Amino acid sequence: MVREIRAVAPLLAGPGTPTTARGPWLAAALHAAPAPVPRVRHRAVVVEAHRQGRPAGAALLSSRTVLRGGRRVTLVRLLGDGGPPGPPGAAPRRMPAADPAVAAQLADGVADLLARTRGPWELSLTGLPMGDPVLAALGARLGTGASFRTARSRALVDALDEVGPVQRSTDPAGLERWLPVLLAHRPAGSRRADVRALARVHAAAGVLEHAVVLGDDGARAGLLTLLDSGVRRPWFGFGPGLRDAPGQPWVSLVADSRGR
Repeated sequence: MVREIRAVAPLLAGPGTPTTARGPWLAAALHAAPAPVPRVRHRAVVVEAHRQGRPAGAALLSSRTVLRGGRRVTLVRLLGDGGPPGPPGAAPRRMPAADPAVAAQLADGVADLLARTRGPWELSLTGLPMGDPVLAALGARLGTGASFRTARSRALVDALDEVGPVQRSTDPAGLERWLPVLLAHRPAGSRRADVRALARVHAAAGVLEHAVVLGDDGARAGLLTLLDSGVRRPWFGFGPGLRDAPGQPWVSLVADSRGR
């Protein structure tokens, strides 16, 4: 799967692609799993324009066995779903496709993967941008067993400057001083080790800013922000000066083998 992540990187290079859909985050997701760790399989559905060329579209998926009403069901999701939450406010997942024809081929590939799955299955593709062409084509292929759901996210707003002087830096060494206290306020349900690894990887790449407002005894407030091609995406933090606001809507597709 690492090879596929690297191969689709050019398709995800645009400024509209969030950190959570880019290579470093997805590579970290390969090793992130809730405890107790389930047996997770990673699968890539790829559309290649030429045998030796770059992919024209891809769906990077993971699957694992879950219990539903006492029976074993294969749950298929997008890679990264169920892992550490990224910056809130934008649709976190992507199924890149170069054009509508590629989107249709990619939908065919995902439908074929489901058809070849042994036993009952569930499909849950969440957190995609509104109007995603692959999701629309896949929903048409799955028929009445598929349903779309929309949700509006909540974004985190950085207003630390209203609290007091803010120390901001992208220096990885400086991050280490404040990382323990920041990790104590990591997103709910995430593992400390996973979030720490993601923070260090993105700090080393120069795309993670840590901001701290000092108080009488240590940090009064703090925030980690991912820098996506000039777009600031506040990730998580603590203290005054942080508030939420309406984010972008996103769409999900859920289906199961009973509807086929």
